[in-house]
Amino acid sequence: MTEDLHIGDENLVIDQTTLEVHLDRLIKRELNGVARLLIIPPDITRLNSRAGEITAYLWKRLHTTIHIDILPALGTHVPMTEAQCVRLFGPDVPFTRILPHRWRTDLKVLGELSADEMSELSNGRFAQSMQVAVNRQLFDGNYDLILSVGQVVPHEVIGMANYTKNIMIGVGGKDTIDKSHFLGAVCGMESIMGRLDTPVRRALDTTFDRYLRGTLPISFLLTVVGTQENDTVLRGLYYGDDDEPFHAAAELSKQVNFDVRDEPIKRCVVYLDPEEFHTTWLGNKAIYRTRMAMADGGELIVLAPGLSGFGEDPQIDKLIRQYGYHGTPKTLEALKRDTQLACNLSAAAHLIHGSTEGRFRVTYCPDDAVTQEEIESVGYSHRPYTDAATQYDPVQLTAGWHTDTDGERFFYIPNPAVGLWANQA
Repeated sequence: MTEDLHIGDENLVIDQTTLEVHLDRLIKRELNGVARLLIIPPDITRLNSRAGEITAYLWKRLHTTIHIDILPALGTHVPMTEAQCVRLFGPDVPFTRILPHRWRTDLKVLGELSADEMSELSNGRFAQSMQVAVNRQLFDGNYDLILSVGQVVPHEVIGMANYTKNIMIGVGGKDTIDKSHFLGAVCGMESIMGRLDTPVRRALDTTFDRYLRGTLPISFLLTVVGTQENDTVLRGLYYGDDDEPFHAAAELSKQVNFDVRDEPIKRCVVYLDPEEFHTTWLGNKAIYRTRMAMADGGELIVLAPGLSGFGEDPQIDKLIRQYGYHGTPKTLEALKRDTQLACNLSAAAHLIHGSTEGRFRVTYCPDDAVTQEEIESVGYSHRPYTDAATQYDPVQLTAGWHTDTDGERFFYIPNPAVGLWANQA
């Protein structure tokens, strides 16, 4: 392990210059003799992870002497446009070297987790076998090193994001994505978020250890990102090929990314950056990350100026529009009737995750790309973005408590992707 890349503290700020010093040491100590390198960073939806800057710097330092491919961990997300790649990686990384991950087709099947194993992980709630597959490029590219780069942060499906998730889900296959997400949904989001040991984590770690560890030269470069005023700062940087860096990063993330409140939030306003959040598939982080802090009967107001639809995938978008976010019982009942939904369990999981189960109200505030009728058809309230932004101006607001023009208190979150909010109780 590179000692210099096992650093982190809740008060530490790793600026760009210091980051580059650490990356130079990584290159010298860990990439000596590497002729072919595959970097697996997140996509534009993880803009604040610092993985874009890390990937760009590695390209800058190494592309003239070694072959580098970049395979963003899209999971089910839409492949990035050239403009988005420039935004994430800068103008110097050629678009032709950024490989798309097609989660339904670009796969090498490795094996499975049996139905009995899935049943044991879910305490009997879900007993279907899960096929394990990853992007075939990991095997076909003959890489000397596969470097998975990404942020450790609380996550609604697995507990703490990254490490094996970046491989098994980020460049994984449909069945793995579907069934791991549904496993998390039936086990209950509140019992998973922010926890290191969860059923989904065990499923993905088991499949990685069983089929990839020792077979492919995969190492992990993990970041922990916190907030400072309304900006984000890099607090931790960890490197290694086993679980120790992930555990260290997760412990730091618990200090940096958890916000435990003394009182339930009656009204919460969350802003979704239009560069990152175009669908409720992504934007519902506003719901996932705040649900444990929301008061019963409260209102979550989601400022979503970039919203253009519901699902990242046309098939999933259609299912979301058909069934909406109407709670676990209705979703499970729909699964019994509709084979199309049953064949897309990640969509069913998302419908469960995106429902408040009637505890509080969600008001989505998009621009004109999504209509009031569309928003209300999936179970949310609607308010035009321009109207809501006049009352809750994201340019003027800072994170925390405020009083609006009607004299009502509200809690403002400028980016739901960088934290997890919960009540003391």
